[in-house]
Amino acid sequence: MEEGRRNSADGVFAHLERLEAQAREVALKQEKIKQQEEKRARLKARVRELKLQRDKLRAKVHLQQKQLREKKVMSDPAKHSARAVLEWKIKNIKAMLQVSYLAGISGKRTKQGVCFCISTAYEGTYLDSYYLHLLVKPEVQIHQHSVPTFIPLEQIAKKYLQTDIGRFLSVLSDHLNAYAGRRYQADQLQEHFSDQIEGTLQRNSLCNLLVFNYKVSSKSKTFPFHVRLLYGDLCCSLPTEVNVSCTPDAPASLAEMAAAHSDLFSRVALHKAFRSFGSAEESVDGAP
Repeated sequence: MEEGRRNSADGVFAHLERLEAQAREVALKQEKIKQQEEKRARLKARVRELKLQRDKLRAKVHLQQKQLREKKVMSDPAKHSARAVLEWKIKNIKAMLQVSYLAGISGKRTKQGVCFCISTAYEGTYLDSYYLHLLVKPEVQIHQHSVPTFIPLEQIAKKYLQTDIGRFLSVLSDHLNAYAGRRYQADQLQEHFSDQIEGTLQRNSLCNLLVFNYKVSSKSKTFPFHVRLLYGDLCCSLPTEVNVSCTPDAPASLAEMAAAHSDLFSRVALHKAFRSFGSAEESVDGAP
């Protein structure tokens, strides 16, 4: 009898030690997530600051362009029109290079025009760079580029290239950064959460449509969730339409979980949403 009580006590202590270890592990993970969120907040503040500087410089450039155009109109248009247009283009490009640098766009003048490099990043992680060579004579046109075919480069160029090169580069950069962010999230999900994904994560070239299944647990049973994420805004790395559904035989509580997951997917990066799912499950499992 006494030996049985000792064994029972040892079992209780061992269980408590396991719970304490799990609690410490969860606390460490939560602290790590908190530090990552603080870093992300600092980076976002820095991005806002740089964008404000960029907007001020862009406004200054636009004012200079307007003054230059007014000055040229007052001179003899028949004598100076072609030369004035070329000078305006060159001055516009020089001023734009200064503004674009703050937005991850760098450029270098060539004999024929300007070669731009658009660097992409997502939440402080550098991703890919794309190159664009513009000719300025006799009119601004795209000579060579490495922009993916599924990015609507021609439509953007048709809308902005001849009238506002700075705006053209800014919109193109928004498209490329959003695409890079969506692709990065999908890659992170496959790399770090493959054990939760059932089957293959389906995505198109533009990564603006993701479809996949993942597993959730309830009362010692596992149920699949089906997800469809549509990114209607191609300049955004978060989905505009989210649909998360569970099987008909799933418990009623899972319908509430699906709604909560759906809300999280619309606000948080995909891999970070899955990381928070894992932390929540560990907290539940570690509870006495």
